Amino acid sequence: MNEASDALRIAPAPITGDAARSLITTLNAELSAEYHEPGANHFRLDPDEVAPGAGVFLVAELAGRAVGCAALRRLRTPELVRQLGPEVAEVKRMFVASDLRGQGVGRALLERLEAEARALGVTRLVLETGTRQTRALALYRSSGFTDIPPYGEYSASAATSVCLAKAIG
Repeated sequence: MNEASDALRIAPAPITGDAARSLITTLNAELSAEYHEPGANHFRLDPDEVAPGAGVFLVAELAGRAVGCAALRRLRTPELVRQLGPEVAEVKRMFVASDLRGQGVGRALLERLEAEARALGVTRLVLETGTRQTRALALYRSSGFTDIPPYGEYSASAATSVCLAKAIG
């Protein structure tokens, strides 16, 4: 990633676009292969949840190849606001192509999500990842995320879910 032509680009993209569809399909396949427990996979993310003003979906490209994605959605249901507080957004669908993991793509996506969250007036990020996603857990914890109790739908999958939060205000 040193040459100008290989510069990592991260930009908002439609979640219904080809790059998003391809990355999410690969992500879902990886998670489904890793987690066989009933209710362990939480794949839902609707286009309106990442629409302007509500969130964002990002695609990372390297040398013209879509190599990663991440989403941010504001949490507004009364139950989640009571549990997690106001001005909270959730990180969803973080993914980096397996051949580029450990090279800074995930960290760059996470930093861009934090900037997008601040622009939306969000002061706290939350996320869920799987207990077996050791690299993801290391990334999040090294980025300042700390463990929180399972929230929302993840309460039903506490054996395979790790929930984390970070103040960004």
